Amino acid sequence: MNNNVTILKDSIAKVIVGKDDTVNKIIIALLCEGHILLEDVPGVGKTQLLTALSRSIGGKFNRIQLTPDVMPSDITGFTGIDRRTGEFVYHDGAAMCNFLLADEINRASPKVQSALLEAMEEYQISLDGVTHKLPVPFMVMATQNPVETYGTYHLPEAQMDRFFMKLSMGYPDELEEVSILERTENYNPINNIVNPVMTVQDVCRFRDEVKRVSVADKIKNYIIKLVSLTRNSRYTVLGISPRGSIALYKGAKAMAYVYEREYVVPEDVKSIAVSVLSHRIILSQQGKNAYTTSEAYVKNLVDTTEIPL
Repeated sequence: MNNNVTILKDSIAKVIVGKDDTVNKIIIALLCEGHILLEDVPGVGKTQLLTALSRSIGGKFNRIQLTPDVMPSDITGFTGIDRRTGEFVYHDGAAMCNFLLADEINRASPKVQSALLEAMEEYQISLDGVTHKLPVPFMVMATQNPVETYGTYHLPEAQMDRFFMKLSMGYPDELEEVSILERTENYNPINNIVNPVMTVQDVCRFRDEVKRVSVADKIKNYIIKLVSLTRNSRYTVLGISPRGSIALYKGAKAMAYVYEREYVVPEDVKSIAVSVLSHRIILSQQGKNAYTTSEAYVKNLVDTTEIPL
């Protein structure tokens, strides 16, 4: 595994027990300039994981707890008059940072979700006719609880498509949970990360290195075949958009980089396909009857589609 990735994972492991696959995929999203939707039940460590990532990288971290009364200006900032000069001055919102943790995103009103949408897609904020560029890197890490729906708003498909990956941590096994009990007995384990192990400049350099990973034509055609099958299927009413195929392409390159390869192999595509594609699909009733979830549909698609030799 790439030494830089190992260093970052070791730092996160000071807080998070296990969950190697989830941590790997979050790092891949970071390398691809992508955003993460972490959906899971309360108490499994979603916020701790995302906080550990941001602490491990020297950069500005903001957290906003999203509730129905949060305003778009809480995300974008606002323009106010400076009493001393009489001039209009921009005041930063939560999005003016490197890492934004948007807790319980499905509790935000549609107006707030719309404000967040521009930041996620354009990496900028438009306010009162002025465009404010967001810092580089900029990554949104959103969480939501899939069980409790009272007082929540449905995330529109346009916003779901902006998330590079949708992940779930799941419950720890028994040995992992014993370790969690011991770690949390006397203090919050997030305090184990005292200093960052890399800088935001390092992240930008790693991203440039990912872009140099080569992809053979047969791998590109494999990606296109996977996404095309979702567009012409009786099991879906909404297939994968070109944004999804671009995400899968970038993610496969990042996976190859993580494992210190200069080229992509089919396994790189297969290993991230469910996380990158499933939240971009809407199943038809026939699809729900056959597969229940979009994750199961994509997994079957990957398992049954011919792999290029």
